[in-house]
Amino acid sequence: MKLKDKNTRKITRVGKTSLSVTLPIEIVRELGWREKQKVTIKKVRGGVMIKDWKE
Repeated sequence: MKLKDKNTRKITRVGKTSLSVTLPIEIVRELGWREKQKVTIKKVRGGVMIKDWKE
């Protein structure tokens, strides 16, 4: 499997009004993120930015 194909993901429906994208486990581990961790989503030019949630 090529790296390009490995990082290509589909958007899936979760419930009526939400969509989700799975993240590659290698990236999640590299960032030190955990399951159910809070993150913030921000719309930026050309896509979205996902960052760790800070109080």
